[in-house]
Amino acid sequence: MPGVLPHGEPVPVDGTLPDFALKAEKRAGFGVYVHVPFCASRCGYCDFNTYAPGEGVVRDGYVDAVLAELALADRVLGERRTVDTVFVGGGTPTLLDTGELARVLESIDKTWGLAADAEITTEANPESVDPASLRALRAAGYNRISLGMQSAAPHVLRILDRRHTPGRAAAAAIEAREAGFDHVNLDLIYSTPGETAEDFDASLRAVVDAGVDHVSAYALIVEDGTRLAARMRRGEVPYPDEDVAADRYLAAEAALSAAGFGWYEVSNWARSEAARCRHNLLYWTGGDWWGLGPGAHSHVGGVRWWNVKHPAAYADRLARGGSPAQARELLTPDERHTEDVMLRVRLSSGLPLDALDDSGRAAARRAADDGLLEAPAFEAGRAVLTLRGRLLADAVVRDLLP
Repeated sequence: MPGVLPHGEPVPVDGTLPDFALKAEKRAGFGVYVHVPFCASRCGYCDFNTYAPGEGVVRDGYVDAVLAELALADRVLGERRTVDTVFVGGGTPTLLDTGELARVLESIDKTWGLAADAEITTEANPESVDPASLRALRAAGYNRISLGMQSAAPHVLRILDRRHTPGRAAAAAIEAREAGFDHVNLDLIYSTPGETAEDFDASLRAVVDAGVDHVSAYALIVEDGTRLAARMRRGEVPYPDEDVAADRYLAAEAALSAAGFGWYEVSNWARSEAARCRHNLLYWTGGDWWGLGPGAHSHVGGVRWWNVKHPAAYADRLARGGSPAQARELLTPDERHTEDVMLRVRLSSGLPLDALDDSGRAAARRAADDGLLEAPAFEAGRAVLTLRGRLLADAVVRDLLP
């Protein structure tokens, strides 16, 4: 979870939701996110709500606190919600004992019930898993795994402060497939200072050769307060170059499409529709989810809230019988519409043009004329980004909004 949380209004001590949120139409399914804030070390670019050894946070009792919030969530929602997706993220979830991760999943199933075809994902750093732990995770019910690779180039990994060796991520992906995971994702970061075009091509080849069915690739973002940002301010390493980032994106699209992947969100490619990350699609299409853990965000029926960040404060609030939520927002119809446009335009399925007002439709016509939106899709009533449009997605979205 990102390190900086927004401001909002206070949350009732018991976490009660407004009636309109509980009665709202159930859109796009229901998911559960579980945040595990522990890392073996802190990567220089990361501003997520994570804690490394020596920072005063212990793992003992953590899962008990998460399950206390799960019990509170059950009381707040007041109805049995079938869970379509579970995503355990972090941090490095696989630093927890596999039995603890199994206990989390069993408790979610007992509380609400997992759908028969539920997608159940855990993130992992490559060095935090081995064939035995992967088999145990699969036996516990996890059927999708997302591994942080970032790069296959040793000097790029050093700039990012990654601990795994260059070939470990691809090897872990192969081990995950052999352990029986239905879907395996590898994450890449591109345009890191010092990365060459050849470095990124080698990373893409390693991903394809690992036989995964999903790839996420993101341009490096330099977040304030991180070690990497401090190094750049001191002039030790250069800032990322936007033109280089665009070139890397085009290289990713070319290599992945040639290998049988198709984009379905600007930064995500999958070999098939079944391989797409359903949990993220739930976020992107306006679904409901409950986020368990410190700093985790939730959304139900137009109400969004987020928990206190520090694990000790999180556990203390739950131990006293209260909600761990720090603050919340009650989204207006206009705010929900804005977010819907921002997220759906980034999807390969696009946005219905009738979701836009007159000025938005006029802007969409200009974008189609400029080659930023697919002409056939536009004539069929949808705004779908072209490859060039994906490079300029933020600008396209700005033009479509009032």
